[in-house]
Amino acid sequence: MAYASAGTGRRAGSLLSIKDLSRVEIQELITLAAKKKRELMEGKVSADLAGKTLGLIFHKPSLRTKVSFEAGMAQLGGSSIYLTDKEIGLGRRESVGDVARVLSRYVDGIMIRTFSHAVAVDLAREASVPVINGLTDLLHPCQVLSDIFTASEKGKNLDSMTVLFIGDGNNVCNSWLNAATRFGFTLRVCVPEGHEPPAEVMGPVAQEVGSRVELHREPLRAAQGADVIYTDVWASMGQEEEAEARKKTFAAFRVDDGLVAVAKPDCLVMHCLPAHRGDEITDSVMDGARSVVFDQAENRLHMQKAILLRLMS
Repeated sequence: MAYASAGTGRRAGSLLSIKDLSRVEIQELITLAAKKKRELMEGKVSADLAGKTLGLIFHKPSLRTKVSFEAGMAQLGGSSIYLTDKEIGLGRRESVGDVARVLSRYVDGIMIRTFSHAVAVDLAREASVPVINGLTDLLHPCQVLSDIFTASEKGKNLDSMTVLFIGDGNNVCNSWLNAATRFGFTLRVCVPEGHEPPAEVMGPVAQEVGSRVELHREPLRAAQGADVIYTDVWASMGQEEEAEARKKTFAAFRVDDGLVAVAKPDCLVMHCLPAHRGDEITDSVMDGARSVVFDQAENRLHMQKAILLRLMS
């Protein structure tokens, strides 16, 4: 699986990876997301993207991504068009390049949620409007940008906090690795052997940030003094056949009360959802005082709006 480096698809100001953004640009997105959140709570109506249309391409089912982008466009005065693979047949019925060129003449931006990261890269390369990575098997930048916003909102210092990512070295973990190149936090990746993030992601990041990225095998040791504990499902979309086997492999990597107890007293517990309660996270933790899981979900809306404004206004 090829990894798109920072800058890929930037011709139209696309966002495929957190590495496509500088530290300053991410800080500006956080400030803008907070502003749009405050305005929504105050009942202020926005027309910032009036007359603009966002095309939404979905190859994977979604709750948060679909609703946050559609609601976000509506709240900014714009509109969106939901497209599944049945309408497009991307790469089969019609080439990625041809779809990119056609959509660029209809809409002002494209969001894609798909399996292969290469498809998102090709779409951004051929489109003349911004393309946003709503999730690929490799990266999930919008999620982690929202998570960084949430951590900052809850008072965490992005340059000094310690983040424990526990579970599978998946697309969310990869985007946390990328975020570590923009801020000074320490990232502990605690995964079973054989489930590490791909070398083409973790290698360059570790080389860039040095000892601030750590690989762990023992959850309790990794959780010591953590400011944030982050987990995700053990089997992502497309890995359903491995789900039962993975339950055995990951059984010791569950976020439970014992794990949270060794972290800092004000530790935040995060999950990008959907959650398999009782597997990667217990009910008592997910519904407990340290959980900000549903704040994260809410903040997807506000960060998405910030991204849309920066790319499409």
